Amino acid sequence: MLNIAIIGAGPGGLALALRLHQKGFRPTIYEAAPELKPLGVGVDIKVYGTKEITEMGLLEEFRAISVEAIDSLFFTRYGQMIYGEKCGKHMGYPHEQRFVHRGTLQMMLYDAVLKRLGPDSVKLGARCAGFEQDENGVTVHFERAQSVRHDVLVGADGIKSAVRDQLIPGSRGSHYSGIAMWRGVTVMKPYRNGGTILHLGDPIAQGSMIVYPIANNVDGEGSQLINWVVEQNGQPKSLEDWNQRVSPDEIAHNFDECKLDFVNPGEIIRNAREVYLYPLIDRDPLDQWSFGRVTLTGDAAHAMYPRGGNGLCQALVDARVLAEKLAEMQDPVAALAAYEGARREFANRLVIANRGEGPEVVRRIVEERSGGKPFDDIETIFPIAECEKIFLEYHRMAGMQRPDDAGPLGFRESFFDEGRAQKANVGTDIAGARGAARPAG
Repeated sequence: MLNIAIIGAGPGGLALALRLHQKGFRPTIYEAAPELKPLGVGVDIKVYGTKEITEMGLLEEFRAISVEAIDSLFFTRYGQMIYGEKCGKHMGYPHEQRFVHRGTLQMMLYDAVLKRLGPDSVKLGARCAGFEQDENGVTVHFERAQSVRHDVLVGADGIKSAVRDQLIPGSRGSHYSGIAMWRGVTVMKPYRNGGTILHLGDPIAQGSMIVYPIANNVDGEGSQLINWVVEQNGQPKSLEDWNQRVSPDEIAHNFDECKLDFVNPGEIIRNAREVYLYPLIDRDPLDQWSFGRVTLTGDAAHAMYPRGGNGLCQALVDARVLAEKLAEMQDPVAALAAYEGARREFANRLVIANRGEGPEVVRRIVEERSGGKPFDDIETIFPIAECEKIFLEYHRMAGMQRPDDAGPLGFRESFFDEGRAQKANVGTDIAGARGAARPAG
């Protein structure tokens, strides 16, 4: 049985350990941090990510720490509705889409690893200082620990991967988007149905805001923990410091004009526990990420902008495919090459696609066509059939082709109260919107 080392105990590395264990392996994870803590922000786990978690036997545990996504709504900077679509099972997929705190998900996976593989399966305080490989194995070195010998080494150590930097020295630099991100979490009562992701504002003038719940009943009184992120053109003081704490007043006023019946975006920002400023960065796609007995997975292999909810989900897919190849093939070098062959091209396409705006581009289109002013009828500005083409293409590219029997696609009615149309809708009913969504033929 192969002796496999995984560098990094993030969600991707932990998921890989669980997948390998399902195939009969007993890998060892080496993590630089002396203690794992539930750090990070919200993540959107798409239907294919939930599928991977379900196959790990952790669906009920995942449901207990997360919030089911019900629908996704897009609004202009004035709070006028552009488009909406259902999520997960509500759209007809076989699996749920769910929102969760990244750190909470990481701890769920960590607990599962300790229970299934044992407490010695994760070595904390073990920072990788390099490695050497030969035809028989890999020797892994650590800053404050004795070197170890393994048959295979997997770098799951994130966007600043030490394994990647040694494998491919020219890949050290980050690719900066020119966009700054403000991120925070706010405790508040649920809005709408308790499972809506909001896409607000515009990317030209005020910036874009995304809002969604990531935990239920966090205060014992029914409140949710709401994750939010604002993107705006500009550069933080540092591209390397990802923990720049700032005042919510820096950005909250940009959303005071966004008037929604059910939530006040500016107040969500002002009431945040803490607000942090980050650069929006990724790393350039790799031409190769498996070298002999060493390979990469997750952000170490294909770090992408946190758009569309695909980064962490792609790491979960990596984990399954890599475990399958190692179990199917006797030669580990061939198995790592086969894993890369199955994953690299697809993941690289997502890296490049996420440098664009993805489905978020609909807000830019409306802003440009309306001249940045409120409109009377969204259908005259941006026909729903045109809008849905954008969403269908992005879902297809991300590997989330809608089921044939999923039924109608998007809508321009937000199902408030008894299903009344929102004021900004100007009468486009859901039946008409669904009819327009159907492609000819």
